Amino acid sequence: MDRDKNFPFPNDHEPDDETGSDELLSDENLRLPEGANILVRLHAVRAWLSRRRDETSIEVGEAALELQEIMQKEAVETRPRRRTHQFEAVQQPFQRVQKALAESQQRLNAYEEAQSILEDCVAHTSGERVLVEYYLTLEELVLQSQEQMDQTEDRSPWLDALSDVLHRIEHVGTPDEEL
Repeated sequence: MDRDKNFPFPNDHEPDDETGSDELLSDENLRLPEGANILVRLHAVRAWLSRRRDETSIEVGEAALELQEIMQKEAVETRPRRRTHQFEAVQQPFQRVQKALAESQQRLNAYEEAQSILEDCVAHTSGERVLVEYYLTLEELVLQSQEQMDQTEDRSPWLDALSDVLHRIEHVGTPDEEL
């Protein structure tokens, strides 16, 4: 019996070799033709934002899991003498992972906020100006945040993520748009 003749639909358990449009449009090296429709450009920004949010969400989960494992290792050690010695050995990885978790959460918040702002711009702006308005709104938010940022802080993962979004809009925006 020929399986493909009798079952023309792909088996859900087999890996799918086809690449979806979201995956293609979210590619970092995407090059859209000059005449690409605004809806394609908008979809490219949405797909990229969604991919970045998903990747960052995974980073948050991995950091939280690593933090949990460190805390479990620390709790297993019950002898007081070894516990003091191990406290210093565990403290550095704990602080490193805690910092990574906080930074991932800030980036995740930035991507979620950027998605929300994009949807607001789509709802309130029509036609070719959507990406321009989106860019200007994000740029204003970044500038306001930089002004309010504490001078002792050299970088902010939240601002870095929003800057990445601005670069993505520049990358997929039409050449004749003034961003």
